[in-house]
Amino acid sequence: MTKTQALTDKLSIGLSVACTIHCLALPLLMTIVPAMAALGLDDERFHFWMIIAVIPCSVLALAHGCRQHKKYPLIAVVATGLTLLVLALFAGERFGEVAEKMLTVTGALFVATGHGLNYWYCRKSKKDNCECN
Repeated sequence: MTKTQALTDKLSIGLSVACTIHCLALPLLMTIVPAMAALGLDDERFHFWMIIAVIPCSVLALAHGCRQHKKYPLIAVVATGLTLLVLALFAGERFGEVAEKMLTVTGALFVATGHGLNYWYCRKSKKDNCECN
């Protein structure tokens, strides 16, 4: 496993988790701590920049990982998650907040699962160029 692949898998998982936490916990936190509203984290720009960050990380991690372990269906898992995240960003306002949250959480789950499996398969790979422990 290359260091780049491992780092981008972990980063993509972290961004997916952060997106889920933002989506689910921020409304509660803003109710408890009203001063958080001044930070401007409740608008769509946060979601947009998270997607902008996770797409290149996902492409890079899967490109490296799938070359090693040859488990190409992982691309479909992550692509489904990314599609749901983009759909939540652009269609969320139209279908309501609940639909947006469901799309975001489901998409983040797909992305995190795909990258978790990619990381695991790379660690299990017996390739010569693998730096597995």
